[in-house]
Amino acid sequence: MIELKNMEQFDRMRTAGRIVAEVLEIMKEVVKPGITTKELDRLAEEHIRKYDAIPAFKGYNGFPATLCTSVNEEVVHGIPSLRALKNGDIISIDCGALFDGYYGDSAITLPVGEISNDDAKLLAVCEESLKLGIAQALKGNRLFDISYAVQSYVEENGMSVVRDYVGHGIGRKMHEDPQIPNFGKPGRGPRLEIGMALAIEPMVNLGGYQVETLEDKWTVVTKDRRASAHFEHTVAIMENGPEILTRI
Repeated sequence: MIELKNMEQFDRMRTAGRIVAEVLEIMKEVVKPGITTKELDRLAEEHIRKYDAIPAFKGYNGFPATLCTSVNEEVVHGIPSLRALKNGDIISIDCGALFDGYYGDSAITLPVGEISNDDAKLLAVCEESLKLGIAQALKGNRLFDISYAVQSYVEENGMSVVRDYVGHGIGRKMHEDPQIPNFGKPGRGPRLEIGMALAIEPMVNLGGYQVETLEDKWTVVTKDRRASAHFEHTVAIMENGPEILTRI
């Protein structure tokens, strides 16, 4: 069942979302060759707890860290470690926070030093596909209007959207109804209503859309080992259009 939120609930989600957005701004400043993903994780947890908020991912279904840090061909759910980032890498950083009973969830993919033209285009296409998806998060539209906007733009640019993992509703739980695929035909799915909160999150691959999970049972990689990018915002459907809750 899709839960509709009221303005008081959205206020709490705005705070959770702002905390997550601040973490990702910190990541933009510190991601550079030589830093470890474990150090990124430490900085993120420190910032979240400064607000007496809770890192939403840590312990979630047994996940061991505050951030998901997914490098190059890693799509999602990468576990922070002593791995040092290298010039030319790209890193997807997914962050969630729980504040006063409500969740915020957002992700970005960042370049590490100088990256290839292909990877730079991948990041740009994935980020733009998120913007296009959010633009369809309008009262009266159908859920798959978001999905189609993402898929059509990505495929026009010769890339593919991951099909095994999807966006989701969000609020008092990290994952709520509805699921939000990044592919599909427009005009289908539930009608969007004021009060819905959606975590829209394109995962875009340079190569094929097929993925697999590594032996750690968390890290998802592209099957062809080509690069992948991931961008996400938590969005509220309001009378005047979509409001991004995960921004400063």
